Amino acid sequence: MISFRSMTEEEFPAYLDYFIPDYADEIAANYGLSQDDALLRANKEISDALNEGVNTHGQMLLCLIEPSIHQDKHVGYLWYKPDTIMRTVFIYDFHIFNALQGQGLAKQALRDFEEHLRDKGFKEIRLRVAGDNARARHVYETSGFGVTGINMSKAIVG
Repeated sequence: MISFRSMTEEEFPAYLDYFIPDYADEIAANYGLSQDDALLRANKEISDALNEGVNTHGQMLLCLIEPSIHQDKHVGYLWYKPDTIMRTVFIYDFHIFNALQGQGLAKQALRDFEEHLRDKGFKEIRLRVAGDNARARHVYETSGFGVTGINMSKAIVG
């Protein structure tokens, strides 16, 4: 069973060290931007979205913990925003550390997160996954997520 605990202010910089370059890679691949431009965009979007770090109102930043007999093990991150009116949550980021991928931790974490949300009265989990991220799509699809739309874009040149 995976447990969830709030990310501390001390852990937040390490989260950004992982997330911003990863997000910039996604932006570059999906929007045809240079790596430098994608990194600028990722930094701006994250500073806007998490303007108060771990204390940003309405945003939940969690560490995923795998309990162990000897010592609990930090295995990843989860960033989501709950909508208490609609009883939904939107996952902005879900990450199992690269060295721990392929062990079923992602599927276990999603099952445990769903149970946690059900106990709190939530009815739906939403997220966006990059079209070229086959590994993440596989995890989500085998965990019961379905496609609800397709994001598309076109650069206006001229």
